[in-house]
Amino acid sequence: MNITTSTLTRGTAVAAALAGLAYIVIQFIHPADVVASLSTQQWVVVHILSFVEAVLAVVGVTGIYLRQVRQFGILGLIGYLMFGFFFILQSAFNFAEAFIAPLFVVDAPQTSTDFVGLFGRYAPVTDLGPLTALPQVGAVLYVVGAILFGIAIIRARMLSRGAGILLIAAAAVTPIAGALLPHTLERMAAIPMGLALVWFGYSLWYDLRANATALQAHTDEAGLDRASR
Repeated sequence: MNITTSTLTRGTAVAAALAGLAYIVIQFIHPADVVASLSTQQWVVVHILSFVEAVLAVVGVTGIYLRQVRQFGILGLIGYLMFGFFFILQSAFNFAEAFIAPLFVVDAPQTSTDFVGLFGRYAPVTDLGPLTALPQVGAVLYVVGAILFGIAIIRARMLSRGAGILLIAAAAVTPIAGALLPHTLERMAAIPMGLALVWFGYSLWYDLRANATALQAHTDEAGLDRASR
């Protein structure tokens, strides 16, 4: 099997769509961010799924960027780096939540509680050092990165502009939801983001297929012209 640019692009399209679907599902099955959840199988499964989702999102976002790299410019590059780094940060945190935090439940329950509560709006009791800045850093990367990325996609005019608008709206509504809703309902603000990723995956796949069809039609037309001479 030959690994071609088209094959890799299709792979990133699938990765983006799967990441979006996983992002949506996770919001409905995520257990409470409390120490009691750490000893459950659901906690481990959900955070392994979250880790996989974040890795797929990095692959998908990278494919979306590379498909339009010439049209994206500096604004798109900044948006890609910020948005992509958010998912890298998420994958690292999810890995720690799944495999590291549960190890300290018995010996250091308060530390475990503070760690898993970083994104659950719980004020830490123990000193977590630079980790306490993760929610703020993650929020900036997620919101600003997604907005810049969405603007660049709309300006590039290659993939779905509707998906770009949805991405911007999903990022913009996140801090509003965080300010007005309890954490359990705030999670639902991630659903539009998941839908945007699914939409981008479909748009990327469709764009590649449309270009392949146009190229094949051009090749066939050129062959007929040569044959008629």
